[in-house]
Amino acid sequence: MSIWWSLHLRREAASVPLARRLLLGTMETAGVDPDVSYDLSVALSEACANAVEHGGDADRGGSSEAYRVTAYLDGEKCRIEVADSGPGFGRPDRAPRRAPSEAEHGRGLCLIQELADHVHIGNKPGRGGAVVSFDKILKWKKDAPLMAV
Repeated sequence: MSIWWSLHLRREAASVPLARRLLLGTMETAGVDPDVSYDLSVALSEACANAVEHGGDADRGGSSEAYRVTAYLDGEKCRIEVADSGPGFGRPDRAPRRAPSEAEHGRGLCLIQELADHVHIGNKPGRGGAVVSFDKILKWKKDAPLMAV
């Protein structure tokens, strides 16, 4: 069984819990283990928060109002991708870097790397923007309705 969904969200703080709740609801309905669901939901929240904060098009005065979240549950793996229209990671001020553990900001990408099994952080080809995608192997609850066979 495969589940796929994609959201086009406004770059507003209220969009972050919306994406998180949709992911958690999908995983609960499918029968994914709650610990795996929680890890992925935290990683998704961090990626969305980065898109909200940094995902505007600086060349047009930060006018990009949206970002995209796509989630795939396919077989034994979940892949999530968050793409924005900001300056991407090519500029020094956008390069992923490790923040001190006591820092209030700047830990999101490191947290995603800790919670997911595989992470890709890069730029969108063509029009620009950042893309953060991450995978995690799924564990299923006993008698999960949509468990991979």
